[in-house]
Amino acid sequence: MSWKPTPASADRLRAKLDDEFETVAKPQGLCRTSDARREQEGAAPAVDADQWQRSSEARGAGRGRRTDPAGSDASAGDAKPARKGPSLKMRAVGYLSRREHAREELARKLAAHAEDAAEVEAVLDALQKEGWLSTERFAQSLVHRRASRQGAARIVQELRQHGVDDNQVAELRDQLRATEYDRALEVWKKRFDAKPDDRAVYAKQARFLASRGFAHDVIRRILGEGDED
Repeated sequence: MSWKPTPASADRLRAKLDDEFETVAKPQGLCRTSDARREQEGAAPAVDADQWQRSSEARGAGRGRRTDPAGSDASAGDAKPARKGPSLKMRAVGYLSRREHAREELARKLAAHAEDAAEVEAVLDALQKEGWLSTERFAQSLVHRRASRQGAARIVQELRQHGVDDNQVAELRDQLRATEYDRALEVWKKRFDAKPDDRAVYAKQARFLASRGFAHDVIRRILGEGDED
């Protein structure tokens, strides 16, 4: 007697066959997937060893520039260092705030802090225009400070050394000569206050007044004529 499958048994048979097929096919699929991955990895382009080395050196050089304590490359060494301290004009104003200066005197002081002479001249022109710098005012100040201790000849010499105009020097010399005797007498009294009684003392007092810049005719009036020698 032959056996005929019922519909229910046919369904169970198909399910069993499907399970067996899935069990057998799964490892094969995995295998195919792994093989494909290896093929893809193998197909990736290989890195050139020389190219890799050059890239590494470039990265190292970049790190060296970032960690360089100087923070600059070779071209930075040619740059001029920034000037430190106050500006040239502020230095000049500082000098002038303490006392009057002649233009030439102030130029000599600023030259040590300037890059060139033109820079100094520009600052001096600006200060003179603004009223900070006045050689005429300096000359009057110097005469006022020196007159009580020095004669006209010595003061005039100092004025000329500072570059004071000849016309102003001549005017100030006339003013000093007008008071020369009185000023020399005060200086002599503070130092000696006694007429010389012999030739040696006369010579000593005369040399002292002459070293202060007082005129010889004024010295003779104070000390007397002395002997003819």
